Amino acid sequence: MATTLIVPGLRNSGPTHWQTWFETQRAGSRRVEQDDWEKPCLAEWAGRVREQIDTVDGALWIVAHSFGCLASVAAGLLRPDRICGALLVAPADPARFGEPTASLEAQLPFPSLVVASSNDPWVKTSVAEGWALQWGSEFVNIGAAGHINVDSGHGPWPQGLLLFEQLQAIAAIDEKLISIE
Repeated sequence: MATTLIVPGLRNSGPTHWQTWFETQRAGSRRVEQDDWEKPCLAEWAGRVREQIDTVDGALWIVAHSFGCLASVAAGLLRPDRICGALLVAPADPARFGEPTASLEAQLPFPSLVVASSNDPWVKTSVAEGWALQWGSEFVNIGAAGHINVDSGHGPWPQGLLLFEQLQAIAAIDEKLISIE
C-alpha cells in the first residue's frame, strides 16, 4: 500500500481542514510535524519532510498545502527516487516569508499538480502558475477559492481528492509507458 505524506503549511492543518479529511480518506497516511508551526523556515521544514520520506518503505505520495508545498519541493528535489508524485495546493509565495528560492528552482523529477485559486490572499495566481511552470507541474486554477483552506470553506474537499486520484492515475500510465520503452 502506498503512503500518503500530508505536509501542512503555516499553523498546521486543523481538525476541519481538507488535509485532515484526506488523512481519513487515504489509508496509510502520515502527517509531517514541524517544531514550530508559527515560524516557517524552509530549510528546517524541508528537513522534516526529508526525515519522513526516509522513514517510508515503498511507494510515497505527497499532499502539501501552502508553505508545506515549498518544503515538499525542496525535500523532493533531494529524494527524487522516493516520490511517486505530489499534489501541491495553494503554494506559498517564498517572497512573503523572505525565503531564498534557489532550493526550489528546478523541475521536479516526478509527476506533480499545482492547484491554485484566482483570489488566494497568500499567493497571486501568476506566482503559483510560475512555480508550476518551473517545477514542470500541471497547473489547475479552481477559480475563486481563497487559500483553499478552512477559512475559504475547504473542510472535506472531494474535488481535491479527485484531483489527487487523477494525478495518481496519470503517474501510473506514465510508469507503464516508461517500462514498455
